[in-house]
Amino acid sequence: MQKTQVILPEIKLIGISIRTNNNDEISPETGKISSCVKRYFHQSLYNRIPHRTKPGITLCVYTNYESDHTGDYTYFIGEEVTSFDGCPAELEQLVIPPQTYVKFTNGPGPMPEVIREPWFKIWQMSDKTLGGKRNYWADFELYDERASDHQNTVVDIFIGIERHFANKFS
Repeated sequence: MQKTQVILPEIKLIGISIRTNNNDEISPETGKISSCVKRYFHQSLYNRIPHRTKPGITLCVYTNYESDHTGDYTYFIGEEVTSFDGCPAELEQLVIPPQTYVKFTNGPGPMPEVIREPWFKIWQMSDKTLGGKRNYWADFELYDERASDHQNTVVDIFIGIERHFANKFS
C-alpha cells in the first residue's frame, strides 16, 4: 500500500446508503454493502445523478460512525456533484466536510481482496503507523478507470484524520 497525506475540500455527493457494521459485513449472509452496490450499478442509479463533476468516478463513503470501526456506520455509494438541485427523490445527498486524509493506494489486485485486505490492515494500525488519529467523520474509497478490470483493480482509500496529528510520513 502506498501512503500519502492529502487535504481535500468539502465534497458533495448524491447516491444511496445503508446502515451496517464490519461484523455483519464479514459474512455474505449478513452483509448489506454488496446488495447496495449491486442496486446502484444494476439499476444504473448513477445515470440519474444531476450535476456530476466526474461521471464514472464512484465514491463509497463510510460515515456517521456510532463509535469507531467496530460500531455501526452508514455506507454511502454515489458520485460527486456541484449542486444538489434536481436531486431525484429516490436518491440521497451527503456532504463530507473539508478534512485531512491519509490516502492509501492499493493494487493492482482482484476484487474484493484489493479492498478488504487494506481495510483489515488499517483497522490494526496505531495512530503513529497510520499517520494520524482517525476522526471517524468520513472515510471513502475512490473507484475510477483503474477499477474497470476486477482482476487487476487499483483503488484509493481515504482515511480521515484529526488535523493536529497531521505530519509527514517517515
